[in-house]
Parts: sequence; structure tokens; C-alpha cells
Amino acid sequence: MPVSPPLLSLSAIVTRLRAAGCVFAEDEAQLLISTARTPDELAAMVERRAAGLPLEHVLGWADFCGLRIAVDPGVFVPRRRTEFLVERAAALAGPGAVVVDLCCGSGALGAALAAGLGGVELHAADLDPAAVRCARRNVAAAGGRVYQGDLYAPLPAALRGRVDLLLANVPYVPTEEVGLLPAEARIHEARVALDGGADGLDVLRRVTADAPQWLAPGGHLLVETSERQAPQAVEAFARSGLTTRIATSDELYATVVIGTRPPAGSTPDR
Repeated sequence: MPVSPPLLSLSAIVTRLRAAGCVFAEDEAQLLISTARTPDELAAMVERRAAGLPLEHVLGWADFCGLRIAVDPGVFVPRRRTEFLVERAAALAGPGAVVVDLCCGSGALGAALAAGLGGVELHAADLDPAAVRCARRNVAAAGGRVYQGDLYAPLPAALRGRVDLLLANVPYVPTEEVGLLPAEARIHEARVALDGGADGLDVLRRVTADAPQWLAPGGHLLVETSERQAPQAVEAFARSGLTTRIATSDELYATVVIGTRPPAGSTPDR
């Protein structure tokens, strides 16, 4: 149950968080109070947040697409801009869609899509053991399965040629720019979830190269990237024979590249 500890008032928490540089101190204080189960736990949570831990790691969850997604320490925190990818995927989904969430992190994308649609066959995979443990909790409600390994390697062979929606929130920060990220990400999230190689597109190219083997005819690959990287991402999609378009959201500052495996017997329109 939420607690209102007499020894640590709302105003005291707000003051502590403001002093630590938390811009939304009032909102964060309310979340910490509503999540803590005891005054001692609340005090410890406030100190962890003031020390610079991401709010989501302190709370143990992140708000994503209206869901509370479990997020363990060290696991990539799903960003609000990535909700746009889920929205685009939902618009392309058909009944009983087979969905794969690659580089799944906490499993937020697959879990959110399954919650919004219902009746999907959900699979997810990640290289990081901590992320896999976290994702298994988040996709349980959808009856999904989570595998540990590098990209497609751990997926069941039976999925080849059957995937209707392939979601891949790949790491896309160029290596030399990782050090410029906010400390919450740079220090407290796994580097493998952030570093996309020299130009940020190494993992994207690997995902795209093998996507046609896994997509069903007419199936879609959706990858988040930056606006700056989108033209190169489109080239990678086209080289794999996918028909490609870019979707953007000015509100969320989000860019999603969408590739479609042409139906059998058709010629890709690049």
C-alpha cells in the first residue's frame, strides 16, 4: 500500500530531489511515495534517485503505452518515443499476428503490442541475461516466450518465413557519442543496449540483412532510428529487398523505418 511516512514529508523529498538536479521533482516524489511500502524503503528509494539512478530503476517499473513495465537495474529503460513504433506496428497487425521483438530489452514493445491487440503469438530475444529475465516477466501476460542469444540465433527455426511483425529497437547511438549520453543512460544502462557501432547502424544492418528469411510474405520489419540516420537505414532495407518507408512523429521526436517483404511473386518497389 502507498505510505505517507511522517519522518519524510513530500516537501522534504521534493527538496532533496531538486538539490540532486531532478527537473520533475514533484512528480517523482509522488511516484516514490506511492510505490514505497514502508518509510525505510521510501527513504532508501529517495537516496538512490538522488544519487543518480534512473527513476525507473528505483521504482522497478516504467510507464510505457499505459502499462507498468518491470525494469530491473542495468536494463534499458523503454523511452516514450518508442511508443510510436508500437503504434505503427499495431496499425499493420492482423488477427493472430506472429510477432517477434528483437533486442527486446525489458520486452516492452512486444508486451505493449500484445496488450493492445490480443491474440498475438509473441516471441522476444535479447543478448543480455538481465534483460531476458526482465522480459520474461513482462511478456508472461501475453503468453509470450523470451530467448537469450544474438539477434535471430536463439529463435525457433519454425518461425522462419512466418513472422508478420518484426520489431527491433536496436541500439543506434554511434560509439563515439555514447559518452555524450545523459549519465542515467551512460552509467546505469547496459552499453550493449546503446552502442550501435561506428555510425550507429551496425546492429540495424545485421537485423535487416536476415529479416527476409524470417518475415512472412507481406510481413513488416519496424526499426527505430534517428532522423539523421534514416536515409542510410532505408538503403540497408532496400538492399535486403524490402519495400521501405519512413514514419515520423514530431510530437515524440521519433523516426521509424518500416520495411515490408513483398508478397510472393512480386517485385520490390524501393
